Amino acid sequence: MMNKKLTVSHAPFWHDGDSLFQMNINIMIAALPAIIFGILQFGGRAVGVIALSVASAMLWELIANLVSKKKPTIADMDSALIGLIFAMMLPATSPWWMIIIGTLIAVIIGKMIFGGTGANPFNPALVGMSFLMLSWPVLFDFDAAYVSYDVDFTALAPLAALKFMGASEVGYLFTSSDLFMGNQFGGIGSTFGLGIVLGGIYLVARGYVRWEIPVSFIAGILICAWAFHTADADKYAGPLFHLLSGYTLLGAFFLAPENSSSPVNTIPMLLYGFFAAAMIILIRNVGVYNDGTVLAILLFNLASPLIDTIRPKAMGKRGIHA
Repeated sequence: MMNKKLTVSHAPFWHDGDSLFQMNINIMIAALPAIIFGILQFGGRAVGVIALSVASAMLWELIANLVSKKKPTIADMDSALIGLIFAMMLPATSPWWMIIIGTLIAVIIGKMIFGGTGANPFNPALVGMSFLMLSWPVLFDFDAAYVSYDVDFTALAPLAALKFMGASEVGYLFTSSDLFMGNQFGGIGSTFGLGIVLGGIYLVARGYVRWEIPVSFIAGILICAWAFHTADADKYAGPLFHLLSGYTLLGAFFLAPENSSSPVNTIPMLLYGFFAAAMIILIRNVGVYNDGTVLAILLFNLASPLIDTIRPKAMGKRGIHA
């Protein structure tokens, strides 16, 4: 008699017919418009940051495979994608050692320690990023990082300016169109809103990202920012400012919908996206951090399994059998 084993795996269980390699390659393709713009804007140093981030992330996974005596898995490009997304949030002036440490935390602690691909409860890139932001916050001062850059737009990071100057002053420095077209300081791949949106639409159209999380995430940003702005327009910025600055759009399309750390059912996805966005606005307006996207999404990664238990009640009544 043949023994059959029941294979139980971590969520998600949604499948679009493509391999993991194909999915990761397509996500990387979707990120290219924002990344290319970042390279053009921040120069050759941005290329070095991206290359080192991707290469070191793959190296850490290979080392973990060898130490645990498992078959190498870097060919699925999952660690390469983690390194790429991680690099998109970094300033182009990031020192090499910070990139190495960040990818180590992202791949080993954020992914491999939980069992590898598909088993991570948190977005690995955000795990690495949160460690760096808490350990060396001064390195994420974009105003200081790009102080030597000569640009033809307001040479300030929008969210940092908002924190210290207030909405009434910042409104004169940044227009929505400037922010959307990338005329701001920030992470290499997080400033060009148009490129991120185009990449996000591509992912939704191809079925690699379900629409529920990006749409509810954006709705959460707009609604919560509008509520604060209505209460005190001089202190709190408007909805479009929050949507188009910082890591917001990157969070909507590339960070919050990460497969293994987000819900898989429709209602939970809507709740997850909306409340993660609401937490971002709370952190920005009430907390001490300028952005809050990284910490807010990680918090709701933690809550994702609980949120995913929410189900609509079945309609109708139980039948009576003779």
